[in-house]
Amino acid sequence: MITNHSLHTAKIKNNCPECFANDGLEFSFTQNENSQKLFTKADKKIVEKLYCSSCNTQIFPVSWDDDIERVYEYNKKQVIPKKTSLRLTSLGYIVVLISIVVVAALVYGVIYLSFFQ
Repeated sequence: MITNHSLHTAKIKNNCPECFANDGLEFSFTQNENSQKLFTKADKKIVEKLYCSSCNTQIFPVSWDDDIERVYEYNKKQVIPKKTSLRLTSLGYIVVLISIVVVAALVYGVIYLSFFQ
């Protein structure tokens, strides 16, 4: 199951390139996380979106002006992404522990039988 985590959102005071309103722009930075039964892993890619709530449209980088670009660079530095390493869930830890116990029992059984025969 893929979940979408919001890393950072910021309302900005710049004018919208579409409707020229100055109070509806919002940057959002999100990161997808793939959750399985045994582990979770976050994607490396961070999805960046500029949305205008006045005209209800997404503003793409092609129509950004220099001021919006500067505010974008500032807000991008504020984003702290989730670690992309593999993290085990509680079920994953249980499976790993049971596997270790089974392998240890098999090794012990083989060693015990080889010495006492």
